Amino acid sequence: MTRPLPSSLLQERRAIRTLALPGLIRLITEIDDNGPINHRRGSLQGAFGDLTRAQLRRAIDTARDLGLVHADQQAPDRYRLTASGEDLAEVYDTAARWARSHQFPSTSGDFVTRVQHTFQLQGSASTSARGEQPAPLKALSEWLTANPRVLHQAGACSSGAAEESGLAA
Repeated sequence: MTRPLPSSLLQERRAIRTLALPGLIRLITEIDDNGPINHRRGSLQGAFGDLTRAQLRRAIDTARDLGLVHADQQAPDRYRLTASGEDLAEVYDTAARWARSHQFPSTSGDFVTRVQHTFQLQGSASTSARGEQPAPLKALSEWLTANPRVLHQAGACSSGAAEESGLAA
């Protein structure tokens, strides 16, 4: 007989699953790497040509709901990261760097896949022999602690995530 997981652990897992959506990872890192996305016609589809409109819309809606991006229809820079979004971009970078240096999940892989697989370690037996978490999991835990809104909002954001919740190819 298995015992049900505590609600705090379920909230954390939902939040991590939401933060690991490929479209969200792409949106946050694209803005972090290349600056705000402006109003020019086609700038969104140009930046994310490999995402469907539904995936892109979901990423934008999720990012806004979680307070990761400012979305201003009137400003020249339509989408720009909040401080929380900038911090999450650093967590994504930390996870991808760690995965690349540890050849995790394999010797080749893209940024999104590395982040997703590293985030999946959270909640598993992911401590070292000395009882320490790997750097990206520590960064993720600290980010979640500093952004409790995400733990509560992720449940609302996760409805409809089924079509995008798979790992990136």
